[in-house]
Amino acid sequence: MYRFLLSRQWVILTLIAVLLIPTMIELGFWQMHRYEERTARNDLVARALEAAPAPVESLTAPGKKITTRERYRTVTAKGRFDTDREVVVRRRTDSDDNIGYHVLTPFVLDDGKVMLVNRGWIPADGPSQTEFPEIPAPPRGEITVTGRLMPDETTEASGIKDLEGLPDRQVMLINSEQQAERLGARVLGGYVVLKTPEPKDDSPEPIGRPGNENAALNFAYAIQWWLFAAAVPVGWWFLVRREKREREAGEDTEPARPEPAAV
Repeated sequence: MYRFLLSRQWVILTLIAVLLIPTMIELGFWQMHRYEERTARNDLVARALEAAPAPVESLTAPGKKITTRERYRTVTAKGRFDTDREVVVRRRTDSDDNIGYHVLTPFVLDDGKVMLVNRGWIPADGPSQTEFPEIPAPPRGEITVTGRLMPDETTEASGIKDLEGLPDRQVMLINSEQQAERLGARVLGGYVVLKTPEPKDDSPEPIGRPGNENAALNFAYAIQWWLFAAAVPVGWWFLVRREKREREAGEDTEPARPEPAAV
């Protein structure tokens, strides 16, 4: 009745179905793992953003690496901006994907240490990409600033190449070790994305809060793969039944052999 399953065509089809089922199940588990990872990161970011502000030197120090639990924490610091030694970070985009610069300004603390502050984005619309752009000045004198603590940027983590031979006071990455060498100062590990004081006339353009990763999409993909895995044996059985019916119908309609003529 089902001897056709031993044909070459059906053996290949059955093997493909057998291989697809565990593959799709594994892909579903992989998507679920991605969902759990993204959900955990979203929770970690939310807790960091909601945490009470802390003095910057309670979370970082010269040469310290910022951990994932410290990332996005709101920190405060008292000191003054050193605009004479600020630099711009090349090839950065705003919320509309326009290319420009991030403004990186040293902030000298009361104890002499330096905190790197990313004051925001400015457009790259100057007469030349090699000249230092015109940047709105921050408040003068001693002030208190707040911002989100961020880890040092590296090529490995960001994918941004740290090019050499750049124009004066232009960099590719925000890295406290590189800036400590350039400034000849004790620079706190990581950097701070400025929240307050807010810039006048929104320039430099403030950097927005980090958004959530779309973890729900991974959850939907996991369910989708598992549904596909369940559909494979159902589809295989549907094809088997259809083949059987077609073969039986063919046998019923086969013309009868003529009787031999009587002699």
